[in-house]
Formats: sequence, C-alpha cells, structure tokens
Amino acid sequence: MKISILTATYNRAEDLEKLYTSLVINNSSNIDYEWLIMDDGSTDKTKLVIDNFIKQGIVDIKYYYQTNQGKMSAINNLMQYVTGDVVMDCDSDDYFVTGAFDIIKKYEDRLLKDDTVYALVFLKKNEQNKISGSKFPEDNHRSDMFSLYFKEKITGEKILVFKTEIRKKYKHILEADEKFVTEARMYNKMDIDYDVIGINEAIVIGDYKNDGYTKNITKVFQVAPLGYYEYFKELLNRDLKGVSLSKKMYIYKQYILFANLAARENAIKNVKGFFNKLMVSILWIPGLLVTKKRFKKDHKRVDFMDEGY
Repeated sequence: MKISILTATYNRAEDLEKLYTSLVINNSSNIDYEWLIMDDGSTDKTKLVIDNFIKQGIVDIKYYYQTNQGKMSAINNLMQYVTGDVVMDCDSDDYFVTGAFDIIKKYEDRLLKDDTVYALVFLKKNEQNKISGSKFPEDNHRSDMFSLYFKEKITGEKILVFKTEIRKKYKHILEADEKFVTEARMYNKMDIDYDVIGINEAIVIGDYKNDGYTKNITKVFQVAPLGYYEYFKELLNRDLKGVSLSKKMYIYKQYILFANLAARENAIKNVKGFFNKLMVSILWIPGLLVTKKRFKKDHKRVDFMDEGY
C-alpha cells in the first residue's frame, strides 16, 4: 500500500515544519508514501522551506505552484499527480500522530478489497489529546457521510482516507468565481454509490487557527454562498427519512440562508417534496430577516481565500 498525502498551502511557511517532522517520524513504519504540495500563490517563504525539505531527501515530496485559486481548486489540481493506492488531505497546520500510517495499514483491506467502500474515516484530536466531536458507535462502523452526520448524530471533524481509484472520479465543484465549497458536497455525491468505514483511532492532530476557514466561517459564507446553496439544495433532494426534525430544520434554515446570500430566484420552487417545500415556505420570511440582520449589506466583502489555510 502506498499513501498519497495532499496539502494545499498559502502563506503557511511557519506551519509546514511540524507537518514535515511528523512525516519524517512516520518513516519508521516502512510504509511507502508521498507528500504532494500545491502552493496556492504564497508570498512568504513557503517555497524556500519546502525546497529545504526536499534537499534533505528523507520524504518523497512533490511541489507544485499555482496562482491563487483557493484550497479546493488546489486539491483538485493535485489529484492528477497522485500515485498512491489511497489518498488523503492534510492541512498545512495539522500533523500526523506517531504510527499514523501503521494505523491506516491495519485497516487497508477494509478499503482496498471492498468495491463498495470509498473511504476509511478516522478521528482527529487536538494537542491536548481531545477528540474532535464524537466517536463512532463501534470500530469498523459502516455507513456514509450523510448518515453519520444527519442520522447518527456524529459530530466533529474527521479524517478521510480515500481509495484513489474512486476518489479520482470526483472533484470539489466550485460555482462561478468562488474559491471555496464545503467538502461535504463531494462526499454527498460519493455517498450515492459507496459507503465509508468509521474507525475509532486518531491519525491527525490539529487545532483551528484564527485565520482558518472554520474560525472565519461567516466570511466564508459571504464570499462563497453559491456552492453552499447548491449543497443544501442537493440535501433537500435526498431521502430525509430517518433524519431527526432538528437536523431537518438545520437543512431548511441553511438552505434559506444561502438562497438569500446567493440571491437565488425561485428558491422555494426548487425544493422537491411537499413537506420540504411547506417547511421552507413557512421559514422563508423569518430566515430572510435573520440573514439581513446577520449579514449587513454594507459589510465589506473580504477575499477570505487570501487569508491562509
């Protein structure tokens, strides 16, 4: 088994050392891996730092550069260079636990020998050893990403290790000139034909940075509403049987939020299913008022994608 690790980075030269060190430490596992880096137009010392890593000759590193297009485009563009049997993303400010690759290898058969599985889903923890969100009900828990979060009440950030041959069939779909879209939109499409296997072991360590996507989610919503709108529209077109009312309400409210931010006409008409259409219609006016209050029209539009990953 060979692992391909994808990192999109922008002005994070100071963070890459910790990730690199974790890869060096995991060399002891004798598992083949490659680190593919897409520099999304950095203006700091990113290239110099990575050149130094490459000169050391310890880790198989391939460095690529593109003008700033955003994280999702960077990951899309890296996929063509992947040579591993499995592939995963690792943000520039995250790093691997010692023995991470051994953990992945322990479960490789569950992924590589089952044509109906597209990814193993592992846990993520912070530097205080606290798991992000909740664990899976059991090890080797078979499900899909939609069901995990909307039916089984799994919470927190998880780490997906994809089967490369399936992952290459998909990409992050960006709308118009937007630079960001939730990863869940791609997962939602993969869920239609494949499953995932949940594993209660952490393989990545990381905390949210002050200039990261999650810390600045309101800005993300403002500059990239179209992708989110399409994602929640796709969710409303799914079979929501088994989804709790509270989760359905979340989907309705988010759909209304992004329909308004994206100025989508006929947003109510685009909803399929009588009950869904009824709920969106009832919640539309309150949702519009909340959106206007939360996102003032005179709020300065920030190109959030230039603030780092």
